[in-house]
Amino acid sequence: MEPQRIAAWRPHPRPFLLVIPFVIALLCSPFANAQTPEPTPPAIEDESQKIERVQVDLVTLTLTVTDLYGRLVSGLSKKDFTVYDNNKQQEITFFSDSDAPVSIGILFDVSGSMTGDKISKARTALSRFINTSHPNDEYFLIAFNSRAQLLLDRTRDGDAVLQKLTLVNPNQNTALYDAVYLGIERVTRGTHRKKALMIISDGQDNASRYNFGEVRRLMKESDVVTYAVGILGGDAGSMLGMQGQAFLDELSSVTGGKSFYPSTAVEMDEIFERIALELRHQYSIGYTPADFQPDGKWRKVRVRVKPPRGLPRLTVRSREGYYASPSTSY
Repeated sequence: MEPQRIAAWRPHPRPFLLVIPFVIALLCSPFANAQTPEPTPPAIEDESQKIERVQVDLVTLTLTVTDLYGRLVSGLSKKDFTVYDNNKQQEITFFSDSDAPVSIGILFDVSGSMTGDKISKARTALSRFINTSHPNDEYFLIAFNSRAQLLLDRTRDGDAVLQKLTLVNPNQNTALYDAVYLGIERVTRGTHRKKALMIISDGQDNASRYNFGEVRRLMKESDVVTYAVGILGGDAGSMLGMQGQAFLDELSSVTGGKSFYPSTAVEMDEIFERIALELRHQYSIGYTPADFQPDGKWRKVRVRVKPPRGLPRLTVRSREGYYASPSTSY
């Protein structure tokens, strides 16, 4: 396994715990105001100047914690988490809950199945996502119909992303699998340590060179949290529509992300904002497997979270595992 440079964990006090509700009003809450950073100059920040780095072999996980009502939970500490690798408990040696920038691949469906007002509503909702995201996030934009095309490569200009999407018209077939494959390849080359993929589509693939198994394998090999927003129409209940949903559900679940299927424009706006907030209120942990063998086999990962006293049961999402390949960064 190749060494991976990762920031060493440094403990710090956690004076209180906060639950972040899934509502638009939370942007006006004291927590949101306190956590949202001031605008910074456009230069990519050098994270190595802020924290010490050490070279160790780590498996890193991005964690999302929610309460019984689906609200994001912030303010937990390292001792609240337990991680198991192949059913064996591991020592967490890296922990962070900082609001760090993300390299985000946006995959936008412009095929003929995205007719009517699907594209315009999705584009409007995407603006909510960009406006809520970390100001130092970088974006990769891929539009796809019968083929996947990289429209923007590594930009921090959210307005440029939206402007590109005003020029597209829905037509042709849907090479969704190809778009996901390209998206993973591009976003893993991103500047920031944390990577995410956002799929905006009705999920109906009918033109890809890659198949479902190949895409799923690549997704499981990469540490890219994937979110999917299914733009449903009148065919949502058809066999094709259900197959599309199953694909989006599978890709998001295996990476620790989530899929959403809004039924109204208002709900779509809230979901895009929710995803942006989730990316800004996640935890990162790392550990070195005690019995690691670079045999290429799948190693299942499980994380548990113990709620602090007085808080009800919490749920934690993370990627389901990784392949123990000596040439892979985990």
